[in-house]
Amino acid sequence: MKKLGAKFWSVLIIFGLMGQIAWVVENMYFNVFIYKMFRASASDISFMVAASAVVAAVTTLFIGALSDYISKRKLFLCGGYIIWGITILAFALIRMDILTPLAGSMTAAMSLGVTLVIIMDCVMTFFGSSANDAAFNAWMTDWGEEGNRGKIEGFNSMMPLVAILVVFGGFMFFDLDQAKSWILIYLIIGGCTILIGILGLFILQDAPSVKTERERIKKEGHAYGYFATVFYSFRPSVMKKNPLLYFVILVFAVFNISIQIYMPYLILYYEKGLGMENYVLIMAPAIIAAAVVTALYGKTFDRLGFAKSVIPAVAMLIVGFLVLIFTKSTIPVFIGSLFMMCGYLTGMSVFGAMIRSQIPDNKAGQFQGIRIIGMVLIPGIIGPAIGAAVLKNAETIINNDGTTSFIPNQKIFIAALIVALLLLFTLFFLFRYMNRSKRRQA
Repeated sequence: MKKLGAKFWSVLIIFGLMGQIAWVVENMYFNVFIYKMFRASASDISFMVAASAVVAAVTTLFIGALSDYISKRKLFLCGGYIIWGITILAFALIRMDILTPLAGSMTAAMSLGVTLVIIMDCVMTFFGSSANDAAFNAWMTDWGEEGNRGKIEGFNSMMPLVAILVVFGGFMFFDLDQAKSWILIYLIIGGCTILIGILGLFILQDAPSVKTERERIKKEGHAYGYFATVFYSFRPSVMKKNPLLYFVILVFAVFNISIQIYMPYLILYYEKGLGMENYVLIMAPAIIAAAVVTALYGKTFDRLGFAKSVIPAVAMLIVGFLVLIFTKSTIPVFIGSLFMMCGYLTGMSVFGAMIRSQIPDNKAGQFQGIRIIGMVLIPGIIGPAIGAAVLKNAETIINNDGTTSFIPNQKIFIAALIVALLLLFTLFFLFRYMNRSKRRQA
């Protein structure tokens, strides 16, 4: 087994955490940003998430293959984080005091603000997906092998929860109803992302297998073209050789659809639906506990395999949904959120480790596109659309400026639960296929 030293774990934690902090701000707080600053509707939020998902999938497909073709993960990782940070800084300029004179009225400025946020979200996603979804995930796959993938994935899957904790804790000190708070937030997150990219130039190393692959490609004189590399994972012959990989990705998509039904509206549900202005203090202990569980749970995949480790994760997710559907008081909501977060992150850990274990050697970048289709594209389009549909007739409130805003309700968890039950159905067929494959091989 490859020896993974302190430098590897340092890079994994630093790049993984900073990347997830940026994604948390995008996935959980851009929705709050356009809701509070520009009175966005549920449909606006759904469209923004879907557009970002499309950009993320296409970017990861092309840039992941390009990182294989050039065989230099470090270039895309460090350069990507630097430019990613610059695009985050740009959001500090999207505010009403700048847009109102340009648009001519407050209503037009709000509409323009929603449009600009969606466009810039797509731009930011392009560079973020190039750096994180494509290059960073391929880098982790390069260094992993049987015996350590679960451990690597466990630590990596813990990063989103730690990032949520960092962001929630940091945002406690800001009044998110004030534009000046958002300006400072974007300056801090963007600046830190740039600094991490610069730091990576000095501490990040490509895996030895990537260097070997680079030498092979150079020796063969790029025997296969770039676009052949891009669409490698879509070849029928490749699918035929790796059927289990594609089956797992399909089931993974169902898992993530369930998550994306409620996730874009989660903070707004706590704050507006439940009236919990101190939701950060309530969620922080749940996030810390879930982070510990996720870090330890990664080893379960290495010891017990996929089937025995994914079922408890889905069960925790379902329990969380049930509690959140039937309760509104603080303690039960805390318990439901804890189970929901544990199920979400441990599920991501197990599915991620299983997918990486099925990716052919030295082709990690070429399979990041197909992975992101199951993880982001399909769920990012279907999940938020279901969430917006169930919130279509949600209760509304009148804001101080006379505009109206919707109030998220528990229907998002009911819809997520239905899809989670469908997930159990798809897992049954996946397990049966895996057992048949083992019998054939025996």
